[in-house]
Amino acid sequence: MNKWIYVLLICTFFSCKEEAKKSVEEPKQDLKSLAGFKEVKDIQLYGGSLYRLESYPSKFIKSRPVDVWLPKNYSEDYNYAVVYMHDGQMLFDASQTWNKQEWEVDEWATKLVGEDLVKDFIVVGIHNISDIRWFDLFPENAINYLSKEEQESLADYNGKSDYELQGNNYLNFLVKELKPLIDKTFSVSTDKSNTFVMGSSMGGLMSMYAVSEYPDVFGGAACISTHWVGAKPGDINPLPEAIFKYMEDHLPKAGQHKLYFDYGNQTLDQYYPQYAPRVDAILEAKGYTKADAVNLFFEGKDHSENSWNQRLNKPLVFLLDK
Repeated sequence: MNKWIYVLLICTFFSCKEEAKKSVEEPKQDLKSLAGFKEVKDIQLYGGSLYRLESYPSKFIKSRPVDVWLPKNYSEDYNYAVVYMHDGQMLFDASQTWNKQEWEVDEWATKLVGEDLVKDFIVVGIHNISDIRWFDLFPENAINYLSKEEQESLADYNGKSDYELQGNNYLNFLVKELKPLIDKTFSVSTDKSNTFVMGSSMGGLMSMYAVSEYPDVFGGAACISTHWVGAKPGDINPLPEAIFKYMEDHLPKAGQHKLYFDYGNQTLDQYYPQYAPRVDAILEAKGYTKADAVNLFFEGKDHSENSWNQRLNKPLVFLLDK
């Protein structure tokens, strides 16, 4: 009897040892690959690496690519802040964009982190679909501040004879689908104090809209060359007033958020300086000071990535300063 117990113990010992050895030798599963993200090799980066989910199967909006930029020496032992950016295909490599310009996000992120001016962060870039970009990025609920007649004539302002706004669905995709995926796939801090949204032009409007609709999700927004016009510039255009009335009612009060706005005065940006006093008044009425909200003017700057990449350090430092 004792003999068989002894044999059983020996077998059990070697079995456990083999299992332990097997568990050590098995490679750790790559969460990025499991989620469908693949590293983009044919891209010119100043630093870091780029992973792409080629076609996110959203139930809210039309499927599109999503990019995630990771800094050099990205580690799963550390939790990073996250900056969600619109127009993702314009952020990293000018050789692959339609106008041969880029935001230089990887350049600025690498330099600012390297100089210890900002907390460590990753960037999530949501690609746009040019034909429906306006519908995706217009702050949809601002339409409620138009009269019935103005709503019916909205085609006169956006240049489309028929339209279906998707701003709320775009935010549903961002908050209810994409953010949970990023939170479980990458090593990030999930709280609002480490979650930001940034964009230019219509993306600036959507960034303002995101922090207004989901103030418990986003701790700050950077709205660069914000397209206060709302659509095509014109002498008779009720959209700016509707947008500002929406902001008066829904932009979060000061205390828990950081808001960055800016504008130039060339090309499409020439239409924005007239709205600066209204933006300033809204921020002041909400209790913001220069410590948590700015609306900066850049003389001679136009509406392009080449202008935005010259000052991208300012919104990044403003939102992500240590």
